[in-house]
Amino acid sequence: MFDWQAWHGQYYQRVEAALERSIPAQEDGDQLQSAMAYAVRAGGKRIRPLLIYATWQLGLAQAKEMQAIEQVDAAAIAIEFVHTYSLVHDDLPAMDNDDLRRGKPTTHKMYNEATAILVGDALQSEAYSVIAQMQIPAKLKVQLIDELARNSGRLGMCKGQSIDLASVGKVLNLETLEKMHRLKTGALLHCAIRMGAILGGLDLEQTKVLDQVAQDVGLGFQVTDDILDVTQNSAALGKTAGKDQEAEKPTFVSFMGLEASKAYAKELLDKSTQALSIWGSEADPMRAIVQWAFSRKS
Repeated sequence: MFDWQAWHGQYYQRVEAALERSIPAQEDGDQLQSAMAYAVRAGGKRIRPLLIYATWQLGLAQAKEMQAIEQVDAAAIAIEFVHTYSLVHDDLPAMDNDDLRRGKPTTHKMYNEATAILVGDALQSEAYSVIAQMQIPAKLKVQLIDELARNSGRLGMCKGQSIDLASVGKVLNLETLEKMHRLKTGALLHCAIRMGAILGGLDLEQTKVLDQVAQDVGLGFQVTDDILDVTQNSAALGKTAGKDQEAEKPTFVSFMGLEASKAYAKELLDKSTQALSIWGSEADPMRAIVQWAFSRKS
């Protein structure tokens, strides 16, 4: 029987160790590196790296041409660098103006706004440097870089954030609300699954199935976030609760109500798990992550 706690602990620790090796804390007055280490090593769910590992493992049963796990570690920290940069910038006064992230002062509060901007800039650059140094075929490096760039840039995460900022105080229809969150939150989750599929040697048909899973999980992750924002306190969330409502940002809860949002999350969960039925036990880590993403309390 699959042991989620053991699997999660093993791969979570791999991510943490890889992050510590990549950006060690500095004691020689290098404020930028100190701030980068502070942002990256502040904890968090690490769901994007975990999705890379889980998708990579889908290649095990098919005896695909899989890349070594050390190379998967590199991809895992690359996407976490991009995710962390997005959080550091998202917390700035010009964006969401938040003082708390992962239960700690946000980077611009711990240091200053200029340093926080540079932290985000440097982490983004570092992500692509990590991929460039991976010991894998050049073709695969290009594919990984393309996935990360497209899903984090003007057609992905950044586009979603732009729609979010432009939508403050407005009432959006469901189509626009879903588009915003498929980009803002879902794009990097989708990217993680695509990167894992590349490293796991999955074929086109398998990747198409995972694309739909990624779409549903990415959207459901945000629906769950919106639910938690109104049902949990700041201590439980590790960030300021109720910020979206206070800032008049459109959310699934504000659009359809709490109970309907819970029902919608359940629908997306069911679709995701059903799609994974084409795999056997090798998909147990992916199934467990999907369940966890929808049932988490923070």
